[in-house]
This record gives sequence, structure tokens and C-alpha cells, in this order.
Amino acid sequence: MSTRWYPIYQRGNPQLRVFLPNFWMKLIRPTEPQPNNVATFSVSMEMTKYDVKNYLEKIYKIPVMDVRTRIAMGSTKRDSTYGYVTKNDDMKIAYVTMPKDMEFKFPDIFAKKEETKKAEDKAMDDSKEGFKKFLDRNKKRPGTPGWFSI
Repeated sequence: MSTRWYPIYQRGNPQLRVFLPNFWMKLIRPTEPQPNNVATFSVSMEMTKYDVKNYLEKIYKIPVMDVRTRIAMGSTKRDSTYGYVTKNDDMKIAYVTMPKDMEFKFPDIFAKKEETKKAEDKAMDDSKEGFKKFLDRNKKRPGTPGWFSI
């Protein structure tokens, strides 16, 4: 039995089903330098440029001047052992142009390298200190294994 089982609609009962479109958009980092007012999205193959424009204007309230789409072909690979060919899915990419006064900057969601470096150094120092304590536990009892301690 499916986990998405819905009761059959009968007149007078509330409508329990909600039908949402199968559209999705994913912001991707551009491979080549672009103007500041252009954003790049990977979109569903069924979306048209008008769907992309309406989606951004109605849901996110972003003024859109122009939308250009292209379909990027998926890469093909031949298996060296068996010889069969595999192909990755094609992907539709939308380039959205906003007004000149708007500036889009790709968000930096990862921590800075310096901050992660400090955290790694602290973790390394803590582990070295813990290992020294582990070795010092049995220093006064030579011949006993390191795992044998009180």
C-alpha cells in the first residue's frame, strides 16, 4: 500500500488533495563570468522561459527583464569492460536578466578558509594533548599494554 493514499472525494467533504506543479528551479554557479544583473538557474525540462519569468515574479517578487534558456546535453560514457553506453540526463539552464540597478551576487554559504583552519588546528591540538595524557597514564608501569589502565 502506498504512503500517499488519499480518501476518495465525496460531495460535502473537504477536498484533501493538493495538486502542485512538478516545476523546480536550482540556482547554480555560472561557469563563465557574467554581468552583475544575471543569475543562472537549472530548471525543470518542462519549464518554458515564460514559466521561469512568472515563477520568479510571482513567488519571489523579483523583477525579470529577460530569460534565455538552453539545454545542456548530458555526457555519454562507454564502459571499458562491457562496452555499453551510459548517458547522464540532459539539463535545461535558464539565464535570468534583471534590471541594471539590481545586482546579483552568488551567495557564499561556506565558512571562510581561515575560520576552518583555526578550528582544524584547535581540534588537532586537542587530540595531541589527549594522546599525551593517554601515554602518560602507564608511564610509571613499564611492560603493561597501553590499553590496560585504571
